[in-house]
Amino acid sequence: MIAEHSTAANTRERIVVAACRLLAEGGREAVSTRAVSAAAGVQAPTIYRLFGDKRGLLDAVAAHGLSTYLNGKADRTPSADPVADLRRGWDRHVGFGLANPALFALIYGEPRPGESPPAAVVASDHLARTIRRIAEAGRLRVGEERAAHLIQGACCGTTLMLIALPEERRDATLSDMTREALLTAITTDVPAPATPGPVGAAVALRALLPRTAVLTPNEGALLHEWLDRIAGG
Repeated sequence: MIAEHSTAANTRERIVVAACRLLAEGGREAVSTRAVSAAAGVQAPTIYRLFGDKRGLLDAVAAHGLSTYLNGKADRTPSADPVADLRRGWDRHVGFGLANPALFALIYGEPRPGESPPAAVVASDHLARTIRRIAEAGRLRVGEERAAHLIQGACCGTTLMLIALPEERRDATLSDMTREALLTAITTDVPAPATPGPVGAAVALRALLPRTAVLTPNEGALLHEWLDRIAGG
């Protein structure tokens, strides 16, 4: 049984790696079931058995490509400045997209109403952790979810636009300007308690709420609801 599982896992990995190579070399159109079967040395039914359908295969390809990218930056220890970390994360994400245009378009270029590709969910989780650190530091002007949507939408949109342009027409300062304008809108240079207004303080307290052990679950839920209302989402 273990040997069968290992064989299936090896076959699955071989198929995904072959599909990733085809995607990088020829774009999504090159990732046909026939081409992947030939490149991986398997029969087409094997692909359907392991991935369900072509969408399942493409999701696996996207997850593999993004995992390779994220694992490559896993050794980057967070700094004492979470806003600086977010800035560097933006630049790395844009760089990843420009270096892997077909993969980036596969992950972000085809929105699915009501759902997200698994790879995009993983990337969103990484972003959410950085934004939580900014909120805990009292430097977030808006709610965490809104900040995440703004960052992801602007970063992915900018990257897709740059991908669509011929290389000689790409203006790298467009990414820099978009990033800085957005960071100015959603973050502060100093912690919220030193900044007038209740929104930043509410966002910071909401982020730190899970560390509070003195409240009952009902009290915590009620306070979270109030803070949500103050922070505006």
